[in-house]
Amino acid sequence: MAPARFQPSSIKNKIKREEVSRKLKKSKSQAKLQKRLDQAKVEANDPAAKKKRISENVPRTLDNTREADPAMLSAAGPSSAQHAEFSNDIASDPFADYFNFTLDPTIPPKVLITTSAKSSKGTYEFCDELVGVFPGAEFIRRKKGKGFEMGRIAGWAAGRGYKHLLVVNEDMKKPNAITLVHLPNGPMAYFKLTSIELTKQIYGHARATPHNPELVLNNFSTTLGHGVGRMFQTLFPPLPEFQGRQVVALHNQRDFLFFRRHRYAFRSPEKVALQEIGPRFTLKLRWLKRGLASNALEINVGTEELPEPPEEPPMPEQDEESEMKPPEPLPVSNPPKDNEYIWRWKPELETTRKTFFL
Repeated sequence: MAPARFQPSSIKNKIKREEVSRKLKKSKSQAKLQKRLDQAKVEANDPAAKKKRISENVPRTLDNTREADPAMLSAAGPSSAQHAEFSNDIASDPFADYFNFTLDPTIPPKVLITTSAKSSKGTYEFCDELVGVFPGAEFIRRKKGKGFEMGRIAGWAAGRGYKHLLVVNEDMKKPNAITLVHLPNGPMAYFKLTSIELTKQIYGHARATPHNPELVLNNFSTTLGHGVGRMFQTLFPPLPEFQGRQVVALHNQRDFLFFRRHRYAFRSPEKVALQEIGPRFTLKLRWLKRGLASNALEINVGTEELPEPPEEPPMPEQDEESEMKPPEPLPVSNPPKDNEYIWRWKPELETTRKTFFL
């Protein structure tokens, strides 16, 4: 029979028990340290042993144990049927003109940035930061009163060549959401906005230059994630200016989109240093819709006003016994406003902590 393992808790004397426990804990930590040092010495002479150890000891995280999603594009490459379907979706989505280079790739897309009604100082400061992030951005203060609904603003912007409308919403005098509209035909995306840090709040930040930045979209692995990533990609010009050494990163981790902007510098042929420019914030997708807002039917695209309706011709006289037939409705041509949800977050969708959608 194997001898029973010694436990310091069996010692009755408190002072002696604490002393023995400290010595036992110290000996365990020293043995663990010595094991790591011996292992590092062996791996320094044999790099293959280190690679083998790392490949065999992969930690289990929520990211690499996520539930399987039929819309996920595998890392090994999609199947032939999935690849054909994905290619057709990309070729027919609203962003196809941007990726087909039908427009001048050196001209940045025009982005109209505005706020919700009656915004506060903190929201305006955040909008100023966004104007510096997107090369073709312009901020226009939103007026109060009727006639400045988001659908009307979207039609006004589409008639003046803007490609995106970005509305910053606020709650309790702090920005809390972003509505991004792709013009002129949609789609619309609504993101919750958290963890905002302006440039002046970042210690040792770099100064931004007017160069077009590079864009890094990381970890968008589903068809919905690819659509959101392509929507963000159309906010920047297709051809970056590498002499500016500015890079914008949008990193997706567990459906949270982390926005960062850095400048990189080559310290040596092997090492690169990063200096954050700012701002930094976090987005979480809540819904994605087709078309424009519901009040887009009432907008006037461009500066032209709607023509007055033609006068109705006089009705012919009919006998009293004859029945009056209702007039046929006239065809109406309006901007698309199909508010069908492409995707919408609901609490019942997250069955486990390993369920992700982007």
